[in-house]
Amino acid sequence: MRFNNYLQAIALGLVITLVSASAFAQDPSQPAQIETEQSFALWVEEFVQKAVTEGHDESFARSLLDGLSPDETVLERDRFQPEFTRPIWEYLRSAVSELRVKNGKSALADHQELLNNLQQKTGVPASVITAIWGLESAYGKIQGNFDVVRSLATLAHDGRRGKWAEGELLAVMTMLEQGDVSRQELKGAWAGAMGQTQFIPSTYLEYAVDGDGDGKKDIWNSEADALASTANYLRRHGWQSETDWGVEVKLKQNFAYELADDTVLSIGSWQTRGAEPFSGRTWREDEVGDAARLFLPAGASGPKLLISSNFRVIKRYNNSTAYALGVGLLSRALEDKIGLKQTWPKHLKPLTRNQIKEMQQLLQIAGHDPGGVDGMAGPNTRRALRAYQHGIGLIPDGFASTQMLENLRVNHKPRQPH
Repeated sequence: MRFNNYLQAIALGLVITLVSASAFAQDPSQPAQIETEQSFALWVEEFVQKAVTEGHDESFARSLLDGLSPDETVLERDRFQPEFTRPIWEYLRSAVSELRVKNGKSALADHQELLNNLQQKTGVPASVITAIWGLESAYGKIQGNFDVVRSLATLAHDGRRGKWAEGELLAVMTMLEQGDVSRQELKGAWAGAMGQTQFIPSTYLEYAVDGDGDGKKDIWNSEADALASTANYLRRHGWQSETDWGVEVKLKQNFAYELADDTVLSIGSWQTRGAEPFSGRTWREDEVGDAARLFLPAGASGPKLLISSNFRVIKRYNNSTAYALGVGLLSRALEDKIGLKQTWPKHLKPLTRNQIKEMQQLLQIAGHDPGGVDGMAGPNTRRALRAYQHGIGLIPDGFASTQMLENLRVNHKPRQPH
């Protein structure tokens, strides 16, 4: 069997070479395209063998990829990293816009019985399910029109996320073999997320459910299936039905800001350290449960929140603190509840990705490990920055600002080679 595969690969290589030579002779301006076609064809052969190893039918695997070519638009989206990072307050302005709130209230009213039933069965609030629906697809209206198979094949061939994309392609094959979806219905976002609440294929296999009782799990056309699947996902990742996702707080002067992000404490412990509900009211029993973390989305000069484990459950859906906060605040807006009272420090200029990389390099020089130099001010970078701030007597809020970059530049400028 292996020998036959080897002969097939040789034959395929000869055919590709002959076809490529002919094409190049006719149009010498396309060598890069020909090289891509060759490498994609070889990747198809490798993937087909992998699919067979995983128990899939060889002819089915070949037919699934037959006639496909890499999608340049997918590659452009995957490689695009804007130079300027978007401030969280700008993201939230879009996430919780008047139009999204208005449409969300209509969606809640139109599907009130369904959403209330899901809340009773799973413990996930109807408003949270609806908020995710709104952020993922504008309540089902914008699901994406990319060919999911072609998108995943493009990413797998490109290699940057090859292993992940191949795994999702194998999941697509399972979906098709089980009759969950037809090939024509496999439409979605450029990176392979599908349906009204944007499940990737492996997530679909694990968490999608039949919400309307018709024997199918149609997250594209059935609101009941899509919303039930989302509620099931959140429930199985640990949603606590008696707990809110977070509460806005005010902190006393000289508060120990180094406790942000990582430290998990009870409400009583946070209160002892100087955290109180922003409105001055007393704590509710369902505020954030038995344990909470301090979240400073814009440092010490912006809103401050104690967040529960439910906030992290939302992040499992999309690993972004801005997204999780967007879902939380949109869900409250849908219930006509007050969002955040503290103002955002809009006077602070966000760092570019290159500036964040420079900050990470300077933190390394200062002896604080940011977990790599990637231009993303994630938890490790904030942790390193807090340690640096604490060491020089500044408020250790871990917020990557131009002021902190200038401080690092002055005090930890790299030595020039002699």
